[in-house]
Amino acid sequence: MAQVYIDGKKFNLDPSYNLLQACLSAGLNIPYFCWHPLLGSLGACRQCAVIQYSDLNDHKGRLIMSCMTPVVDGSIISINNIEAQLFRKTIIELLLTNHPHDCPVCEEGGHCHLQDMTVMTQHNTRNYQFKKRTHKNQYLGDFIKHDMNRCIGCYRCVRYYQDYAGGTDFGVYGANNNIYFGRVEDGVLDNEHSGNLVEICPTGVFTDNTHSKRYNRKWDMQYAPGICHNCSIGCNISIGERYGEVRRIENRYHKNINHFLICDLGRFGYSYTNLNNRPRQPAKIFNGEKIRLNFSESINLSVNFLKRFSRIIGIGSTRSSIENNFSLKELVGKENFSHGMTIKEASCIKLIIDILKDNSIYTPSLKEIENYDIVLILGEDITQTAARMALAVRQSMKKKARDLVESYNIPLWNTAPIVNIEDNIKNSLYITSTHETKLDDLAKWSYYGSIHDQARFVSAIAHVLDSNLPPVLNLNLLLQEKAMLIAKELLDSKKVLIISGSNSFSTSIIKASFNIAKAIKKHRVNDIGLSFVTSSANALGVKLIDGMSIECALNKFQTGEADAIIFMEYDLYRHMKKDYCDLILKNKEKILTIDCHYTKTYKKSGLTLPAKSFVESSGTIVNFEGRAQRFFQVYDPCFYDSKNCIIESWKWLHIIKSKYKNVEESWLKLDDVISAYSSQYYALSKIQKDECNSSLRIHGQKIARSPNRYSGRTSLRSHIDVHEIAQPKDMHSMFAFSMEGNNQSNQSISHIPFVWLPGWNSPQALNKFPELTEKNLKYYDSGIYLFKDRHDPVDSYFNLTFDQAMDPKEWYVIPYYHLYGNEEMTQYSSVIQKNIPSAYALIGMQEALEMGLKKHSIVEFNCLNNNYCLEIRLSKYLNNRQIGLPIGRKNFPISLIGKKIKHLQEFTQ
Repeated sequence: MAQVYIDGKKFNLDPSYNLLQACLSAGLNIPYFCWHPLLGSLGACRQCAVIQYSDLNDHKGRLIMSCMTPVVDGSIISINNIEAQLFRKTIIELLLTNHPHDCPVCEEGGHCHLQDMTVMTQHNTRNYQFKKRTHKNQYLGDFIKHDMNRCIGCYRCVRYYQDYAGGTDFGVYGANNNIYFGRVEDGVLDNEHSGNLVEICPTGVFTDNTHSKRYNRKWDMQYAPGICHNCSIGCNISIGERYGEVRRIENRYHKNINHFLICDLGRFGYSYTNLNNRPRQPAKIFNGEKIRLNFSESINLSVNFLKRFSRIIGIGSTRSSIENNFSLKELVGKENFSHGMTIKEASCIKLIIDILKDNSIYTPSLKEIENYDIVLILGEDITQTAARMALAVRQSMKKKARDLVESYNIPLWNTAPIVNIEDNIKNSLYITSTHETKLDDLAKWSYYGSIHDQARFVSAIAHVLDSNLPPVLNLNLLLQEKAMLIAKELLDSKKVLIISGSNSFSTSIIKASFNIAKAIKKHRVNDIGLSFVTSSANALGVKLIDGMSIECALNKFQTGEADAIIFMEYDLYRHMKKDYCDLILKNKEKILTIDCHYTKTYKKSGLTLPAKSFVESSGTIVNFEGRAQRFFQVYDPCFYDSKNCIIESWKWLHIIKSKYKNVEESWLKLDDVISAYSSQYYALSKIQKDECNSSLRIHGQKIARSPNRYSGRTSLRSHIDVHEIAQPKDMHSMFAFSMEGNNQSNQSISHIPFVWLPGWNSPQALNKFPELTEKNLKYYDSGIYLFKDRHDPVDSYFNLTFDQAMDPKEWYVIPYYHLYGNEEMTQYSSVIQKNIPSAYALIGMQEALEMGLKKHSIVEFNCLNNNYCLEIRLSKYLNNRQIGLPIGRKNFPISLIGKKIKHLQEFTQ
């Protein structure tokens, strides 16, 4: 640490920081705009000026920009010097010369870093009285609203979008006092992380367009710390609610996962939680009519449902919490529980869990991924299935440039040298895929082949690394050479990362990935990382509870071995072909469904119970690292409408079980459920031991869900009743509804609902204490690793038996994915629906030419007894006799994968 004297006081500061960051970390206030921890220093805004003295005899000093100044032992600094204060005040007045006087109507108001810094510099009078420069705003898509007139020219947006996120369709134009940040022409931003501009921008130039439609100020929202349910990464989010609606989702800092950034699907995909057309009352179908039920009637009918049938299958859900799935398993019994995954997917997830338990190969966090030298992505298009991981991989490609800059003793916060050389000096990325991916622009080489061929090629690399592994026969000469070159580079690199997953539904690729990692491990120690992504948020958590496959469960029902089914937050039509689903659901009186949405399965069930969504309940899910993370209820829907009969799935199931067995309810709160499954599953026992429970208090108080300026509580139910009722009590967590409770950062809290510090109202409050953020505060590293202390060794290598190669005369279905449209629930979001590409059939260019197909031709075919008619899209690299379909989207069930296509031909009207 370096000793620095600031305004007569001695501070020990980190010499790896610039002076601005070091002062902020010490709790001192210096205004700034262009600096950001992710983007480093630029020195564009000139707002962070301080006085630096050469020695104790120097009473005049010199003005310096603290963001561009290193921390040097013995430095003498003044922040409160009159000259520095006047300079900062003058600079902010210059920056505001053309800024509109629109704080009362600006959507960033009360959430604005520019406001905070203006107050900090005590600028309150404008001397500029002439005509302001104005710009025309652009249309940037459905997610982001653009107001260029509020820009102060800090350059954060373009530095983030181009230099950090790798976007190419956004830039800076003009010169001098006429700078413009935007696109060449109006259009949708095509980067998957464009929504971070909303938080990166310190003013109101970029605002959340989805929030604009139902806008309210930050201080009039209720918040809770949540976990994004849209993929397996487990990004931490802060969910803001008003009047029983989610109004906004923001990034919640987690130093080892999402850090400062989340993807656009996680930020903007929430509107499905606000649908008016959602289940709110229990119902049953009687004589073809849907009859609404009250709570008592629904419980009695559910108990009768259990009594009527001798064996009931319970089908759980990988999009639901551990608590909900465990409660269903307790109701129907271990032998009757299904995790809801297909045989193929369950096999992949079991393999991944076995590898995580093995623990001999390290699974890096998302932040750690940024520090690897070479990355292999095997069988996954992570930009579409785990976008935040793809962004981390982009940063890992810059590590070589960062290392070179560091070798010349240039601090990493001075990012200009890194930006200048990173295009020419970058790390290696190798990809195997069925077709093009959005990371191909970074790849040193990409191999395109069928899943079968990819597994063979990956196994060939493993054989080169360890000759004890069986050789791959009949591999062409080019691939043999590439396998040897890649293997050599893997051994020559200090840190190697392999990424694979379950989205290709291939156990062979997962096994081959592990074999490569194991072979490298034999040569060196602690320099190999292995990460697996899954197709849903809680696939790992549900598989730890285990159960039978969906095929096995339905087979028992069809053969009469079981005579009824309970679907819990599960849509059968997403997984199985339509006519099969129709057959299963034909006997409605044998189907009970619990869900938060009107899925096809829910609509066709004889008895239905409405469940709370993840924003209305608390629970636990397990991310790709094997990290169990807690999400918390944001609001209670019954508070806003007492007619709602919406209950957590686990609570429905437990009440029904208790009534059926004629015993008192033993699970009164979430802690009770966690205690129950912790005693049964060793892998889950850490959750009870290490996670915060509902009894946590800070100075005797619960933690407030709302800022201390929360002004609208008395009007929340004024449209219902002028008499204010008491806020609901949250028995399941340590949070209090409203602003009543502790709202100060505290080291013992592992979860924070919203970002706020005195004088810092914007998300930039996170940057106020970066030193504490990174090293001391527990709540920026929440979650419990379930496997890190275990060592259940896998056999030295996996034995691979390659599937028989595809018949060259037949067409086979492979999956393709898009960020918008893959995930089940966000397909119900109106704004996401607008951005889901129309379904198309992906066909290899060569075969399209042979069939006489053109760019926009339409083909028709049959698969699993369902007829399809789709426009084609051409791929340069897709293998012969493969056709890509948007698996998981409506009418494209998971069971299509690997199936044969019949009667493929061009559609002619």
